[in-house]
Amino acid sequence: MFSFSVTVLVLIQVIATSGGQSVSDERNQQMCVSVGVPGVPGSPGVNGSPGRDGMKGEKGMNGEKGLVGDDGRQGIKGEEGMKGEKGLNGERGLVGDVGGKGNAGKIGPQGPQGPQGPQGPQGPQGPQGLQGIKGETGRKGEKGEAVTLNWKQCVWNRRDGKDSGLIQNCNFSKHDNNSALHVGYAGNLRVLCSSGACCSRWYFTFNGNECSGPMTIEGAVHGNPANDNPHRHRQIEGYCENIPAGQVTIGFNIGNCNKWRSTIYDGYTGDLSVSRIMIAEVPPSQK
Repeated sequence: MFSFSVTVLVLIQVIATSGGQSVSDERNQQMCVSVGVPGVPGSPGVNGSPGRDGMKGEKGMNGEKGLVGDDGRQGIKGEEGMKGEKGLNGERGLVGDVGGKGNAGKIGPQGPQGPQGPQGPQGPQGPQGLQGIKGETGRKGEKGEAVTLNWKQCVWNRRDGKDSGLIQNCNFSKHDNNSALHVGYAGNLRVLCSSGACCSRWYFTFNGNECSGPMTIEGAVHGNPANDNPHRHRQIEGYCENIPAGQVTIGFNIGNCNKWRSTIYDGYTGDLSVSRIMIAEVPPSQK
């Protein structure tokens, strides 16, 4: 904008000059003043299109080849040595002809059994066995004969409806302190139930006490109403230790099944059959 104002001012000055002296200096001075303040510069114009590529220049000259050092020369290959002479082969040994495998022959018939050989000599005698444990000395009888077993039985044939207490005693003479007594009962026993389950116990006593060496000798008989009236032959037996020598009263008793119920039920011992207590003194048990 500024360049445009300057141009206009110059043109006015040229025209005034070319018109001669008809225009006064005062008018010229007024025209110069009328030009005013330079305007704001205008926006830059749009860039023009890129110009064409210039012409390709001529190819330059090649430079001189640089100096290269001399390469070492390869050495000459030496001459190949002479090949040694081949050794002589050993002579091959002679081999005999191998015959083919023959066919298996037939199995011949079994020959007769040979005679029995003579009996061999008797072998040496074996070592002597260990000495056995010495047995107890038997009790002498009235006529001097040795007795090796001390036993007794007590028998009876009766019905006993007792529900608790002593059924039968049997006295026995025990000879040794360290021996044991084998006792047993054989006979008919039953327990009767009016309702529910029931149980009665038959047991042995020794001088009024139950066995404690090692435990009691007993038998429990259980019943129920469905059994009706179950009379059965039964057997109760066992060994009792720690009983001193001398007279021993062995009792066969009936009572309640302790450790189960304290009730006394309807028991019965012996019915149309013989009952017996069997007693035998025996050596002590092995440890």
